Amino acid sequence: MGSSANRQAGTEYRMTLKIGTSIGMLNPRHFLNVALAAERCGYESLWMPEHLIFPEAMGGSPFTEMEHPPVPPQTPLFDVFAYLSFLAAKTSRIRLGTNVYLLGLRHPFIAARAVQTLDIVSGGRAEIGVGAGWLRTEWRATGLDPATRGRRLDEALAVCKRLWTEANVQHAGEFYAFDSVRFEPKPVQRPHPPIHVGGESDAAFRRVARHAQGWYGIGYTPESIEPVLARLRIALRAENRDLEDIEVITGGAARDREELARWEAVGVTRLVVTPWERGSEAVAGLERFAEMAELQ
Repeated sequence: MGSSANRQAGTEYRMTLKIGTSIGMLNPRHFLNVALAAERCGYESLWMPEHLIFPEAMGGSPFTEMEHPPVPPQTPLFDVFAYLSFLAAKTSRIRLGTNVYLLGLRHPFIAARAVQTLDIVSGGRAEIGVGAGWLRTEWRATGLDPATRGRRLDEALAVCKRLWTEANVQHAGEFYAFDSVRFEPKPVQRPHPPIHVGGESDAAFRRVARHAQGWYGIGYTPESIEPVLARLRIALRAENRDLEDIEVITGGAARDREELARWEAVGVTRLVVTPWERGSEAVAGLERFAEMAELQ
């Protein structure tokens, strides 16, 4: 959390809050232009959500107040690490993140290689948001039991971290087992790219506390996130960590610098904004927000 001076409103507020943006709700034809505009305007990071497949029968939602999925099954999908690697070649500074990658749906060899590749081709700009996933029918479509998704994620993440950091790795677990392997080259960022866990369940918070460098939330306000962060702090303290030890990332909005100061005051360190109503207005919206936030 910032100092008291950093939390003051108005012209006295000197922002240390990181500002990113997400391309998840855009038509794909806008992805590249928005990425280039975000870097040009001084945004710190660009985030892209992912799914492996959308079954025709979908149910549930990542938003607790919604009964229905926020996206239709015909929504275009891309391999998130392939697309972010493409954007890495078109940019030079902006960090590139997943919000969030369903790591447990993949064998850890595949996931670890995808993360390593993005980190290398981007020159160390990868930010890895992971989650267990809310779409149970997606898990069933791949032949996996959705009831195992949390355990699979934990085991796959533990294996990936070993592959990124150790010379020789062998493993025998509940879901994965293999004799000694080598994994080269290692990612640019050491010990590995930052891992941010999405979700607000008790299990997700324990996962943050035990395995991650950050937590990723969606759809909050400075007021609604406070009780969530109070619960996260309890989970962190159980592992001898505190909220100040991690990145607190959330999707949200801000109309002025006073509201940006409120985000920072409650403990958010990175705010991911989408300041537009339609994709055709995205670049102009990014420019207006950047001017308000004085990103450059």
